[in-house]
This record gives sequence, C-alpha cells and structure tokens, in this order.
Amino acid sequence: MMLSARVPMLICWGPELVTLYNDAFQAYLGSGEEKSWFGRSLDKNIAFWTSLGSVVSSVMAGSDAVNLPDQDLHLAAHAGSERIGLKCSVSPLMDDDYSLNGVLITCLPDGSAVGTRQLQHSDLEKSAARLRNLVESAPFPIGVYVGREMRIELVNQAIIDVWGKGNDIIGNCYAEILPELAGTGIYEQLDSVYTTGKAYEAKNQRVDLMIDGHLKLFYFNYTFTPLRDSDGRIYGVMNTAADVTDLVVIQQDLRHAEASLRGAIELAELGSWELDIPTGKVTYSRNIQNWFGFGDQQMPLDQVYEPIHPQDRDRVNSAIAQALLPGSDGIYDAEYRLIAYKSDVQRIVHARGKVIYDNQGVAYKLVGSAQDVTAERQQQQQLEGLVELRTKELAAANEELAAQNEEYIAINEELEKANQLFIRSNENLQQFAYVASHDLQEPLRKIQQFGDLLHRQYGAEIGNGLNYLERMRAAASRMSTLIEDLLSFSSLTSQGSDNQEISLQAIIKGILPDFELTILETGAIVQIDELPVIYGNRLQLGQLFQNLLSNALKFRQANVAPMVQIKSAKLSSTDLPPSVKPARRTDFYYQIEVTDNGIGFDEQYQERIFQVFQRLHGKNEFAGTGIGLAICAKVTENHGGAIMATSSRGHGASFKLYFPVIGHA
Repeated sequence: MMLSARVPMLICWGPELVTLYNDAFQAYLGSGEEKSWFGRSLDKNIAFWTSLGSVVSSVMAGSDAVNLPDQDLHLAAHAGSERIGLKCSVSPLMDDDYSLNGVLITCLPDGSAVGTRQLQHSDLEKSAARLRNLVESAPFPIGVYVGREMRIELVNQAIIDVWGKGNDIIGNCYAEILPELAGTGIYEQLDSVYTTGKAYEAKNQRVDLMIDGHLKLFYFNYTFTPLRDSDGRIYGVMNTAADVTDLVVIQQDLRHAEASLRGAIELAELGSWELDIPTGKVTYSRNIQNWFGFGDQQMPLDQVYEPIHPQDRDRVNSAIAQALLPGSDGIYDAEYRLIAYKSDVQRIVHARGKVIYDNQGVAYKLVGSAQDVTAERQQQQQLEGLVELRTKELAAANEELAAQNEEYIAINEELEKANQLFIRSNENLQQFAYVASHDLQEPLRKIQQFGDLLHRQYGAEIGNGLNYLERMRAAASRMSTLIEDLLSFSSLTSQGSDNQEISLQAIIKGILPDFELTILETGAIVQIDELPVIYGNRLQLGQLFQNLLSNALKFRQANVAPMVQIKSAKLSSTDLPPSVKPARRTDFYYQIEVTDNGIGFDEQYQERIFQVFQRLHGKNEFAGTGIGLAICAKVTENHGGAIMATSSRGHGASFKLYFPVIGHA
C-alpha cells in the first residue's frame, strides 16, 4: 500500500535503517537517484536526512510518534537548485512479534511550495481511492473508525462477514453495530488508542459476536492503530484482525487432551519420557522422576543409567541402540531394576518406546512410557514358588493316589463279589416268592379247607377242642394274608416298565368303591381336593393309596365318625422340609397330604412305622401284618419321591407324599 501511495513515504527498518521508499518520494530525490529497495541505505549526507536523523533515532529509542507540522525540512533535488518544503510525521513500526524495529515517515508538501513536482489535489484523490480499493480487497478484516464516537468510515468484506451484521453499516457507530461487546473492554481499548495515540494489540482474544440472534464464540489477533491527519492530529483508529478461532480451539483441545492423557497416565501409575537424540537429554514425567529420584525434569542420558542396576545397564543400552539402527522397527522395549538416588527402595520398571523420524528420515526423538511392575513381578515370583510347591505336593498326592487306586481296585473286586452275592440273593428271593406263592399257599389252603370242613361237619362233636380249631383257622388266615403282603412287597423292588402319566384323582376314585361298605358302616367322610397328574405305575399307586385309606378308616377312634382329607400343593425344592430327601432331584414337587382324625401314634415311631413287620398295636386290637406302610414307602421311592408322617396320640395322623413334577428332571 505504501509503494502505491501518491503521498511521499519511506520506511527505515532494522538496526542498519535499511530504507524502502515509494515513487512519490523518488520524485523529490530527482531522476539521478536510483530507487532503493531493502538492502540499500539512503544517502545519509543529504540535507533531508541530516535534518530528520535525530527524530528517527528518538522514535527508534522508544518514544511515541513525532509530528513536525510547523518546520520546513528542505531537500535539494538533484535535477536542479529548486528547494521543496515538506511537513513530516515519524511513526514507530512493529515486527511480527510486535517489537519496535523501524519507523514510517510520511511527507506532505507545505502550502507555500512552488514547483512542477507539487502534488495535485486530483492525485491525492486517486491515491485515496487506490488505498480504499486495497483495504476492501484485503483477505483479512480491516476497519477504519473516525471520531471519539468511533463512527465506521471504511470496512472491507472480510470484517463484514465476521461481524455478521449485513453490509449496511457504514456511518454507524462501532458500539451501535456491536452492542454485545459492552463490558468486554474493547470500547475502552479503542478510546485509549484515540486519546493517547498508543497502538493496542491483542493475541488470541476471545470475542463473542451476536450472529442470527445467537452469541458465537471467536478468537482474534487484532490491533487498534491511531490514524493522524496532515497536522499530526488523531482523527480515527484503524482496526486490523486475524480470525484464529480454529487455531485456538485446536490448541485448547490439544491442551485438554494432554491434560487428560497426563491424568490417565498418573491414574494408571504410568510414566512418560522423551529422549532428544541430537542432544542426548531425556525428559521425564513426575512419576519417573520419583522412581529414579531425579530432582530435575530433564537429565543427560549418561546420568539416567546411574540408578539402573549395573547388571541391567548393558541390556538397556543395547535395546536403545537396536531401536535406533537404520532399517529397524524403531521399537524400544526393556525391563530393568533400579534403585533411586539416596534411597534403598528397589523397583522393577518396564519401559517401551518408539523412534520418531523427521521428513528426511533421520531419527530425532525416542518417546515412550514406563510402568512400575514391581508388585506384578513379586506376585509372579510368589506364584511361581507356589506352583513349584503345589507341583511337589501334587506329585506326592499322585503317589498316594496310585496307592489308593490299588486299594480301590481291590475294593472293587470285593464289591463285584458282593454284587454277585446280591444277585444270587435276589434270585433266591425271587425263588422264595415263587415258593411262597405256590408251594406254601397250597398246603396252607388245605389247612384252611380241612379246618373249615372239621368246623362244619364235626364242630358239635369236638366239644372243648372247638376253641383250638378256631385258633388254628385264624392263624392260617393270618398266614395267608402275610404271604400275600410279602408277595406284594417283593414285587416292588423297582418301578415297573409300564410307567405313564397317571391322574391321582382317577386312582382315588377307582379304589373308593372297595371301602364303600366300611364308609357306610362307620359314617366316614372322605374329602378329595383336585389332585395332579404324575408319571408312574398305576398298579403301584393304587396299592399306595389303598393302604393309606385302609389305615385311615381302620385306626379310627371309638364312637367318632372317621374324617379323611386328601389335599395337594406344588412346592419348590427349596420349600421341602429338611427331613424329606426325595429319590429324584428336581426343581418342583407335588405334595399330596392324607390326614385323618383317628387314634394317631406317638411321633417317636414316625420313622419306624415304614419298616416291614412294624406294628404299634396288638394283632387282636387291629388286624394287619405291619407291611402296608412299608409298601407305601417303597412305592414313593420307586416314583422318585418320599413320604413322611406326623401325628400325636388321639389326634389323628397326617401322611405327606412328595412326587417330582412332570417335565422336571
């Protein structure tokens, strides 16, 4: 912009005051002077420089801008003896780091100067138009505000787009267009630049702009520079800016990520490190500093080896050298022991790293992490010791087991012999059942028949011997009943093969007619609830409930009508009484309860009553062989269930049967 301006301007830059001046200033030097760009100094012997040098030195030393509106500085043109009077303004210039590093000198001809090179008014207008075009086409935001109220005089499209207020903003005050900036200090910054003449610059400044009714966050690098007229008076402020929102957000995200990573590393009790290969210096995180006992965050590599166990140093050095070899995978992996400075604490550290290469493929960094694995290695050693101990114990146990196996083999041989004896005993039992049903029954029937015959034909003649005859006939009858019960019990050695789904309701209804006469004679009441269907043998289940109903009606109290109730319920296996041990385990069971109001029995006999030939009453008081309840227990066992009884004398008895629910193993 300076080079194309029609106003005479020059820049003096750096310690050597290297000079750049525009065409308008070149015109005052005359055609004999060559245009000088950066790298060539203006001739300091000319009268112009002699007069202005002290002012430039003062501004370069740090003073504010200097205006010389009332003093003519004369420059002798090389083209002739004509002298031109100029009014000059010297302003400081900043470099990219906003450090003072040069001056800008603006020259305006005074009103009395006469000459062919005097600037014309039309030239100034053209220069202003050119400057406006340059501002408007600049790719970064630029705005010019005039007056103490900061009225907008010139803005480019870049700043219009950032503000998001539309294009019709020229002539409005800065605060009217951007009211959301109240309280942020920006109004005060502009006013300070206008009143003091000192430029203001901000780096990565947060600015919230109202766009489409919503505050939107931005970050800017911006400057407010005072604008002066030909007399050096401040008439406005120029605003230049760079939108660095994306960069700042990325930097913030990076800082957050780094903080999160550091937090995660600390929580995981890890450490991070970085080896700068050209300098040989290693930078550590706090955890590793503590492990090694370092006081500084950065240490030379040769000092890093000192806390490492002497026997492990060569291995660590070799692992680093291997990772740095050209053509290697660049992976560093080493585990070593170390003892921190001024400490007797020994640690075991596992470190891993990766070589980082520059664009030319040269390794310049080795970065990685480390973990204190002392506890893990101690546990591993303890575990290995425990495994070794257990291995020895297992070997000894195997020897004992081998000896026990020999014993078991001998026991199995004995069990096999016992099983053969059991098989022969079972065969003998079956033969006994056959003999009992055929050979014993036949002479017993003859005794009963001859007894009946003697009683009918010679009863009157026998006289007193009739009593013995009756006793003989009764004994024969009991013998016959006993043989039949023994046969029934021996037939229940296992559940039959004709198992099927059986309705217990149907079983009870099927046997009730057998007790019809007894029920009528005694006035008994039998109440039956809805009973379930189970999987079993119809014949055996019939025997079971026939015996239970027979006992309930038989062992009744005198002058009391029998009351028999049959109820059912479904129970979980966890709800079974502790004393009940079913033959088959399943999740659910049917509980069938048969209760009566009979004479009952003492509960000390509740286990004994299910044994063969066990009677709690005299044979003359109640008929029976003592096998009926043994049959009941055998039937429930054959069906995978169990039976229990509860009672007390004179208060009836309760028999509870438990059968597995169909569909549950």
